[in-house]
Amino acid sequence: MPDVIAPGLDVLFCGINPGLWSAAVGHHFARPGNRFWKVLQAAGFSPEVIAPEDERRLLELGLGVTNLVPRASAKAAELSGEELRQGGRRLARTVSRWRPRFVAFVGMGAFRTAYGRPRAEVGEQPEAIGGARVWVLPNPSGLQAHYQFDDLVAAFAALHRAVGDAKAG
Repeated sequence: MPDVIAPGLDVLFCGINPGLWSAAVGHHFARPGNRFWKVLQAAGFSPEVIAPEDERRLLELGLGVTNLVPRASAKAAELSGEELRQGGRRLARTVSRWRPRFVAFVGMGAFRTAYGRPRAEVGEQPEAIGGARVWVLPNPSGLQAHYQFDDLVAAFAALHRAVGDAKAG
């Protein structure tokens, strides 16, 4: 699935990997029930809910999307630790090339494995990747029930505030 990316974005969102539905339709976070697009809007990143097929509109908002692992699967749990670590190295090269201000991982477990940070929590991380500030967000997949909609919005809104502060400062 192609990245939605351009130089100098405010935030490059990094999903874990494409789900089977997203891979089939060729758009990020496309599975019905995935809350990513609704959460982006509710957190202040977009003025309205963007449809997955309109994902290129993110670029107008200073946002982009990529995946840690390009291989599609039914569940992220099907990915090996080595695939996630390789994806982390690939992502570091991507971030170094495109230079977003922030890279935001949409999935805490994948970040923990990819970067050897088993205790990482939601929010800003102490290290940078490729010069970008790193943020970990909960996974908005409809398959992930640990976070309710309002919790997701609060986590994404904290990133939105940090982006605003970075641009103002």
